[in-house]
Amino acid sequence: MPSLKAIKKRIGSVKNTRQITKAMKMVSAAKLRRAQESIIAARPYARKLEEVLQSLAGCAEGDQHPLLEVREAKKLLLLVVTSDRGLCGGFNANLCKSADRFIREHKATYEQITVMTLGRKGYEYLKNRHTVAKNYPNLISKPNYQTAALLGQEVIEGYLEGQYDQVIILYNAFKTVMSQDITFQQLLPVIPPAAETPTLDETPVEYIYEPSVQELMNEILPKNIEVQIFKAMLESVAAEHGARMTAMDSASKNASEMIGKLTLQYNRARQAAITKELMEIISGAESIKG
Repeated sequence: MPSLKAIKKRIGSVKNTRQITKAMKMVSAAKLRRAQESIIAARPYARKLEEVLQSLAGCAEGDQHPLLEVREAKKLLLLVVTSDRGLCGGFNANLCKSADRFIREHKATYEQITVMTLGRKGYEYLKNRHTVAKNYPNLISKPNYQTAALLGQEVIEGYLEGQYDQVIILYNAFKTVMSQDITFQQLLPVIPPAAETPTLDETPVEYIYEPSVQELMNEILPKNIEVQIFKAMLESVAAEHGARMTAMDSASKNASEMIGKLTLQYNRARQAAITKELMEIISGAESIKG
């Protein structure tokens, strides 16, 4: 049985750990609120942009823009969005395993699969299993639209130059504090959302575009890629803070349970030590009487 000093030292160590996990939970809760506000503000813009793109695509005759051109998918670019820090439960592990499984299952489908990672954890997991072309660390902790726009331009240039035939982004979409959805989203070629079928009471609306549809597409299609990447970054940040908050709460509860068990063990060891001392005193007294 461990000594009283060792048990007491361990109790103090676990209490310090619980204090740290509680503080991390509070920090994540504050960051989660701001991240939620950001993603709630970004979602309507991204949704409205898709509606405009849907309207433009309906007016387009054939493939009027190279970003709409559907090619034979031989070269794939997979963007994997993870975090730079750990201590957030299975947030990174589950997503990295999904990326690894996706690459292995589609090796025969594509002639070439290029992997780019946003976040240190994804790079550390995938670099020993697959070839990672580029890694962008320290972007997810403070996402901004300028960074997403630069990344979007790089992806678009690679697609137009024929380096990739298809671009997919993989990220954790924020659902609730305790749950995240692993999401595969195709960025290129752009697939406009399906138009809703008008009811009998609705009259189809015809739009006059100024400037032309082609000029609008030249502006909106690249902008849509940038917005979707930025939205994925915001979703991932909110999901990360939710996962870390949940993980730290669970860790704090486990620490409290461990402190209770160690305290019980300490009391039993202390009681056994006192009983042993009493027995020694009684035995010594009896030997003196004898």
